[in-house]
Amino acid sequence: MPSKPPTFKVSLTYQNRTMAFYYSQIEQQQRLLKRIQNVLPYNLAKQARHCLIKDKKLLIYTDSATWASQLRFYNQAIIGAIQSTTKAPIEAIQVKVITRQIGSSSGSTRKANLPSVEKIAQIRSDSLSISDTQLQQSLLKLSTTLDRLSR
Repeated sequence: MPSKPPTFKVSLTYQNRTMAFYYSQIEQQQRLLKRIQNVLPYNLAKQARHCLIKDKKLLIYTDSATWASQLRFYNQAIIGAIQSTTKAPIEAIQVKVITRQIGSSSGSTRKANLPSVEKIAQIRSDSLSISDTQLQQSLLKLSTTLDRLSR
């Protein structure tokens, strides 16, 4: 009779203070974001994506510079709304624009614009008639590289 494989506890069932700390930070940021969004007009509230407090500064993240400039008009209202919920006083608000994420392949990748095979051959043949050896070597390397990349 085959033996039963050992069972493992799911990793989240263990007490993990680090994960608990991060979850509490996320919850705090979400509560803070909801409070900020309640102060803002509906169209502008949708554009406030994330927020956090760092060194007595409230950082608010949005998708575009246009929305960022609109959010800056509500600095005093935002500070007034969250001042009672934070431990340390907020001295400044900084609105940041979320840029495209690094590593995501959602957009198209840029490709090099390579010259035709005839132009690469022209660069090679022209380089052989140049008297400056350094320039001649550079053009030969360029034509070799372009030839390799065009295949």
